[in-house]
Amino acid sequence: MSQVPAHDPLTAQLLQRCRLRMAQGRRPVIGLNGPVGAGKTTLCRQLQQAFADAGLQLAVASIDDAYLAWPERQSRMAGNPFGVSRVPPGSHDPEALLEPILRWRAQPWLGEGIATAQLQLPRFDKTLMAGEGDRIAPWSGQADALLLEGWLLGCRPLASAGLDAWSVQADLDPGAQQWLHRSNQALEAYQPLWDTLDGLMMLWPSSWRLPRRWRLQAEAKQRRQGGGWLQAEQLERIVQATLQSLPPELFMQPLLERACWVRELDGRRRCRWQGTGDAMVHRLDQASSSCSSATG
Repeated sequence: MSQVPAHDPLTAQLLQRCRLRMAQGRRPVIGLNGPVGAGKTTLCRQLQQAFADAGLQLAVASIDDAYLAWPERQSRMAGNPFGVSRVPPGSHDPEALLEPILRWRAQPWLGEGIATAQLQLPRFDKTLMAGEGDRIAPWSGQADALLLEGWLLGCRPLASAGLDAWSVQADLDPGAQQWLHRSNQALEAYQPLWDTLDGLMMLWPSSWRLPRRWRLQAEAKQRRQGGGWLQAEQLERIVQATLQSLPPELFMQPLLERACWVRELDGRRRCRWQGTGDAMVHRLDQASSSCSSATG
């Protein structure tokens, strides 16, 4: 992904939204939702630089920084159909991010419009423990705004009846149905953290077959850099853990209506379209109508 120019619409949207919240006396937290391998980390770094150029300090955290410690994570993920120790809902401790965010927001302002305050965030290193990852020392620094990213960011639990109807339509086996309900229930613990968000931006793949390719590419890069890495079979399980724990059509697509900005990505993670969430919903509706017409 190439460097984001200062006049990029997503950058402009984020700066405008954060400045508005600061003018209202609130330290802003913006969410970034996107599938595995979509380039969320790279985009966050670019946005940090854009904020620095604008005279603001943007801190960045991932929901993955709130993974549970290894023993508890193993216990929580026991029996999952993907054989993974992290990724699905329930493998995180949302309070580990919520508490420092609330403490940061509670600090007094230095003056009108000066939102800078001390923020301490948990950190997690995915390269440790042969690619399974483990907690590391927290990050601490000054911040005017916070960007929180993750593949399940903003997802809300659904009614059980809706899950059952979708499971029948998708012809899920009993084990997959049980895990879907378990993942849905686990989302309840994340809602107080999602409620801190002042806006949600999304990276949307032009096809939901792409995250698998992107994740393989990201792991190959990590391997070349000498870090811990996962085998292709392990990566496949991680990708399937995201797509089957929270199926995109059930949990991601409804987020579009609440998104302040969406960037649609092609197979090489380049922006092929971007605009408001409502415009993206309309775009998908048009595509669906065209497909229906073409197939009769």
